[in-house]
Amino acid sequence: MEIINERVATNLQTADFYYDLPEELIAQTPMQKRSESRLLVVDREKDTLAHRCFENIIEYLRPEDILVVNSSKVIPARLLGVSAKTGSPVELLLLRMREDGTWECLVRPGKRAKVGARITFGEEMEAEVLDVVEEGNRIVRLSHDTARFASVYEALDVVGNMPLPPYITQKLEDKSRYQTVYAKEIGSAAAPTAGLHFTEELLAAIKAKGVGYAEVTLHVGLGTFRPVKETKIENHIMHKEHFHIDAATAALINERKAKGGRIIAVGTTSCRVLESVADEKGVIHACEAETGIFIYPGYRFKAVDALITNFHLPESTLLMLVSALAGKDRIMNAYEEAVRERYRFFSFGDCMLIQ
Repeated sequence: MEIINERVATNLQTADFYYDLPEELIAQTPMQKRSESRLLVVDREKDTLAHRCFENIIEYLRPEDILVVNSSKVIPARLLGVSAKTGSPVELLLLRMREDGTWECLVRPGKRAKVGARITFGEEMEAEVLDVVEEGNRIVRLSHDTARFASVYEALDVVGNMPLPPYITQKLEDKSRYQTVYAKEIGSAAAPTAGLHFTEELLAAIKAKGVGYAEVTLHVGLGTFRPVKETKIENHIMHKEHFHIDAATAALINERKAKGGRIIAVGTTSCRVLESVADEKGVIHACEAETGIFIYPGYRFKAVDALITNFHLPESTLLMLVSALAGKDRIMNAYEEAVRERYRFFSFGDCMLIQ
């Protein structure tokens, strides 16, 4: 099953979502403490901006509200190995495990990954190239030392590196900092970064206030970083990502909404799940599917009332999504303010609350 929204006619072009970002504002490392990042609060009703610390997020949450987070866990998907034939270096980036247990991946350089080639990663793991598919991606079979590791994921924890976005050039010393504290289900090729700001202590305080908490799962693909190449934004085709939301979670969210609470999505991934499964009345339904929903200005939100989100790349689908919720001019003005105030941008950067 696939979910794709109806396209909205618009005169907006990709270039309308460009902003100038000094390179030094791209955060290269996480904050020492997750919740000490800055928080830009965008109030749509008052048309105001407020500069706070992320720990202050609790002040903006009402007891009747519900936070909806994405519990997907990032795979240490970047593998640095060598060709078994020549000893030359080869890099694999795992994208997703297929139903038959094989993996689709990116390989660099591709000339060393012809069908039949074997790539070794120390003594812990080996990859055999089975096929070449769309856009030059490879299908590989991974084998690992079963005497040492109970599963391929245990082996990847030793062999693999976190698949940091290309704009992060510094080495990540602690793998856990590219995971949310509530990450559970392995499957993402990139972190749902809005959730990186939460600590266990902050979540406990939020729950103690009475705020609801719900987990959905959407496995983030590398299509998240794919640039929009179309001039008119509605011509862009979104990548599809696997998600699921169970019946108990849907019922919990609907109950809060029916009692006047706000649905506050943590991150664009949680937002895309909720908007994919909401009906025209805003009722959330349990579902497991792939979503290619593309949210941009002109879209009518059915479920999400507020959004916690990081600062996104210029001309990206994620920037278009937040512009749909808050209004393009308001968001572009907020981004200009964030640049002036020297906020930290992108995955390890600061955060925004749109309410």
